[in-house]
Amino acid sequence: MRETVHVPLGARAYDVVIGPGLLAQAGALISPMLPRPRVAIVTETRVAALHLDALRAGLAAAGIQSEALELPPGETTKSWAHLEQVSEWLLDQKIERRDVVIALGGGVIGDLVGFACAILRRGVRFVQVPTSLLAQVDSSVGGKTAINASQGKNLIGAFHQPSLVLADTDTLNTLTPRDFLSGYGEVMKYGLLGDADFFEWLEQNAPAMAGGDMGLRVRAVKRSVEMKAAIVTRDETEQGERALLNLGHTFCHALEAATGYGDRLLHGEGVAIGCGLAFEVSSRLGLCSQEDPSRVRAHLKAMGMKTDLSDIPGDLPGAEALLELMGQDKKVVAGTLNFVMARGIGDAFVTSDVSSQVVLDVLNDALSMR
Repeated sequence: MRETVHVPLGARAYDVVIGPGLLAQAGALISPMLPRPRVAIVTETRVAALHLDALRAGLAAAGIQSEALELPPGETTKSWAHLEQVSEWLLDQKIERRDVVIALGGGVIGDLVGFACAILRRGVRFVQVPTSLLAQVDSSVGGKTAINASQGKNLIGAFHQPSLVLADTDTLNTLTPRDFLSGYGEVMKYGLLGDADFFEWLEQNAPAMAGGDMGLRVRAVKRSVEMKAAIVTRDETEQGERALLNLGHTFCHALEAATGYGDRLLHGEGVAIGCGLAFEVSSRLGLCSQEDPSRVRAHLKAMGMKTDLSDIPGDLPGAEALLELMGQDKKVVAGTLNFVMARGIGDAFVTSDVSSQVVLDVLNDALSMR
């Protein structure tokens, strides 16, 4: 059941290996890369309790020694303080440029460790071992690494491609239903932005996939990675097309900032709500049919996911304040906010020609339903 997607970036090319049982095979898969049989692992406490022993056993089976650093879980770990901690620890481990650091965990660990490796000795190799659905289909692929700032999410970072990605789909079995569905927000996004057939396949198969069907999980992760890899290969540093991957994210990042990057709203939940809002704005601008946003929201509801602003617990700021938070988005160019809009399901595009008033109207209508 193992699948491999190649990311052809010349000297920075790498494989994304997808399937069950990869932690046990990690040593065999990583050892050809190593100048000496030792690695440093950075993870977080919840993931470590579930998967660290299995990874270390897989490495040891190939004669690879490992040391591990465990960090606190949660989005707040993507901070200056933890970046310093990881960097200092890796230096204490005498990690050299040709050595390999393993990032074991979800998107938070992958982003943080990738950034540390980008700046350590001006570039150390690292392997992504993503343990969440969100990380397997999105953040572990493409080389975006970052920490958060008080002004917004992922504003301090670098492009630094991994040398290998091992997406062990067995780790998805340990996710809570909420965390799995949060990751599914990113899976669904791929169908919405560029593959209507994939979205239709998800409408038919995603409930069984969420229910545990491993074959469907491998297929969904593979198709998501294929789509991301193709876009990243054409636009590695987000000069144009790669911005399509941010469908729903402009709304999402504003909502995450408004909710304090905490458990009130997980990233994939914000993406799902953001996709619905992006399609609603697109519909009101006459870009897509009125049926498209309804279809998106119906699928989210069928999956039992957060669908509307009314599904976010606690207070939210007003529409004007949310629009102001969008202004901190990385897609702002010369002071103009770019949106990912849609002409239909599977047909997204980037534009700055979006009326702020229409966005405010959509947000006000959504907020009035709370």
